Formats: sequence, C-alpha cells, structure tokens
Amino acid sequence: MRQEIKGEKKYGINTTGADELKKLQRSGVDISHATIYMPVSYSLIEKTLEQIEPSQKKHFLDIGCGKGRAMCVAAHYGFNQLTGIDFSDKLCEAATVNLQATKLQIPAINFTVINQDAVTAEVPKDTDCIFLFNPFDEVVMKKVLSNIIKSLEVFPRQLNIIYSNPLQKNLFTANNFEEVYHSKTLQYFEISILSYRY
Repeated sequence: MRQEIKGEKKYGINTTGADELKKLQRSGVDISHATIYMPVSYSLIEKTLEQIEPSQKKHFLDIGCGKGRAMCVAAHYGFNQLTGIDFSDKLCEAATVNLQATKLQIPAINFTVINQDAVTAEVPKDTDCIFLFNPFDEVVMKKVLSNIIKSLEVFPRQLNIIYSNPLQKNLFTANNFEEVYHSKTLQYFEISILSYRY
C-alpha cells in the first residue's frame, strides 16, 4: 500500500480502487470471461518499461486498460502515442482523467481511450507495444491474439507484448512470439516481454 501511495503521488494520478465487475454485471455487461480490476504495481511496470529500447517506444496499446495506470507510466518512459481499451465506461472515464493529468506534465503525448469489448477492437497499425495484465480468460485471449496476428500480417513490424500475470503466455509463444524478458517475485508480481520480429 505504501508503494501504491508513493506511485500515485509520483505520477499525479488516481488509479487505485476496488473491482467493479459486479456493478457491470448488474448493468447487463457480460463479465463471464473478465478478471477483476487490479492495476499493475508501479515498480513492476517501471522496471519492465526500462527493458524496451527507445526506438521501440512509439505507440503503447493497453487492452483492458482499467484506470490507465500503465499508459500514464508508459508516457513517462518515452511513449508519445497511447491507446486504451476497456469494456467498462466508468473505468474509461477514470483513465481519461488520469491521462489528462499526465498530458499536463507531458504535453507532447496523444491519447485515446476506447470503451469497447477487446474481442471487437482493432489493433492500430503503428502499435509497437501492447500491455496486458491478465485482463480476461483464454477464450477471449485467443480472439485478441487473432486480432494482433491479423494486424501484424497486414502491417509487418516488430511488436512487444508486456504481459503481467501471464497465464496464457503459451498462446503467444506458439505464434512466433519469443519471451525476451521475465521477472517474478511474488504470485501476482510476474511479468514477461514477448517480442514478435517479422
């Protein structure tokens, strides 16, 4: 908790909070394949972003972006184009507020937050880094991976996947992604970088 408070103050954002899946379910949203809202730890995402070369930091896409923590931190680590996708309109609103605060600190960034189901979301053609914090189960991940592969086939490029709590990592390694970085300290403090090179 101390680290969380320190991180929130450091970046000037508000990304902590309780899971709201039950609220979404009551409003008619299908949450059967979703996982609880849990932002990545500041130290873990910072350490991982340091592993990516500056030349590979252009467009950061967060699928299941929650309140936008990973995007805000990515902006401080060199990404100037940021896109977040989440099926919760409330989380999208919170992410927008946090990114607006980040833009006051880093005016050069551009960001977009999209309230959409990950299954139907397109991967922007210039995306060179995608962040996932185990946002959904294998059923949805297979469909999301298919969208990623389609984007790479149409627009061949190097792409890094930062995957926190990587429960479906094998889906990526079976599709020409190579694990180039891995760190694990506690049960929920595991992260990988999976790189696709055309």
